Amino acid sequence: MSSRALLIPLCLSLAACQGGNPYTSESAPLPPPPPVEQIQSPTYPAAPRDFSSYRNWSWRSPPAATASIAAEELQEMLAGALDQRGLRPASAGAKGDVQVSVSANRETRLRQTYDDYGPRVGVGRYGGGYGGWGSTPVVRTYEEEVIAVRVEMYDGASGQPIWSNRAVARSGGSQAERKDAARDAVNRALADYPPR
Repeated sequence: MSSRALLIPLCLSLAACQGGNPYTSESAPLPPPPPVEQIQSPTYPAAPRDFSSYRNWSWRSPPAATASIAAEELQEMLAGALDQRGLRPASAGAKGDVQVSVSANRETRLRQTYDDYGPRVGVGRYGGGYGGWGSTPVVRTYEEEVIAVRVEMYDGASGQPIWSNRAVARSGGSQAERKDAARDAVNRALADYPPR
């Protein structure tokens, strides 16, 4: 390209820079930001809840009986676990600070175990020779029954959900083993209550 062809765009760009600056100190300032009360972002975290203000509880909906455990047994298990965490039952007919619902289901799960005995090097048993050999990993799949318990808590005044958790415990075939598994699952579900 010739130098004359480059000279023409260079002169035009220099001429464009000779214009006045539209941004002067006499320009209008930026408007003030909106007040904080007007900003309502759904992603902003809510204030932490004070769980120590909850003293008693009542049923939001009493649990139903399942094939694995009676409703009365599940109610007793949950009442005992809540009592250990400082929540007392509300007086008869009164609405508690916390309303609780619980459900229990028997489910079948698959559990896998992996055994790998690793490579071996050693002395042979016969003839005193040396050798090495490998192994094939063994994966075993077991079908097992579990009791799954879900506990949900709601604020007694507003009805808003405040906490929920779910836990499972391995169950056996007998009714006594299922009852023990349900009690274990209730305690596991409430292990994180109140949240820290």
